[in-house]
Amino acid sequence: MQATVNVNGVVTDGDQAVISVFDHGFLYGDGVYETLRTYNRQPFLLDRHLARLRASADRLTLEVPPTDADLETRIRNTMRGVNPDGDVTLRIVVTRGVGELTYDPAACPRPTIVIIALPHRRIPDAILRDGVSVVVARVLRNHPRSVDPSIKSNNLLNNVLAMQEAIRQGAYEAILLNHRGELTECSQSNLFAVRDGVVLTPPRDAGLLDGVTRNFLFEVGAELGVPVREAVLRHADLAQVDELFITSTTREMIPVVRVDTRPVGSGRPGPIASRLLSRFRDRADLLTRTLAPG
Repeated sequence: MQATVNVNGVVTDGDQAVISVFDHGFLYGDGVYETLRTYNRQPFLLDRHLARLRASADRLTLEVPPTDADLETRIRNTMRGVNPDGDVTLRIVVTRGVGELTYDPAACPRPTIVIIALPHRRIPDAILRDGVSVVVARVLRNHPRSVDPSIKSNNLLNNVLAMQEAIRQGAYEAILLNHRGELTECSQSNLFAVRDGVVLTPPRDAGLLDGVTRNFLFEVGAELGVPVREAVLRHADLAQVDELFITSTTREMIPVVRVDTRPVGSGRPGPIASRLLSRFRDRADLLTRTLAPG
């Protein structure tokens, strides 16, 4: 795997990057992260990702000393030699840092800041053409008063368990319900349904991550004249929607054509998701071309 990694400002090949076994991110999952990608080799919606990173860190009382400008410089230094003719997927990880075996944050004088740069892998055309299947996981989404899903933390065991269910059933993703039986999101993506021409997505207080791509889709829909709204959705609603799709930073938008054993709508990707994806890509291309040098 071609990768370049930046650990506290030091850039190395991926197989040379190391952190201490006493890092609290490794020991306790005590940290936060962001995943983003480039278009035209420009980090897309970087300001929004960094704002969310800092918001998540604040919820953990975790300091992120570098300025946004410093973090952007580190990102560009890290990705410089990766996939020079194509785009890059980036992951920023901030942990509590190295300290004694204790939960006391004061034991860690400095956070650890890691940036990983990998060649970006496009979603195969066949997936966009044919769609994917998902399952409704038996494991529930974390309760907001437990490990709040709105914090993009390194503690991802809830997501891992849900995704393991999907893998065992040969599905592409897993939908998580909250403690009230409402749809929240998938293990690695946000969830959208289309009903009577309106795009619906679970509200943030259902217990989900406020996705950067999710929020950008509200803007894309407004440009197209396609209503995109938050709405409480339950398992039974999945049998009554015309289209279903998921969104994430690295996968953009992927149509869902089957939930468990039941087809969604016609059982084929729908037209509204296709229109949204086309405009999404146009917007991403335009916004990043204006940032490209020269």
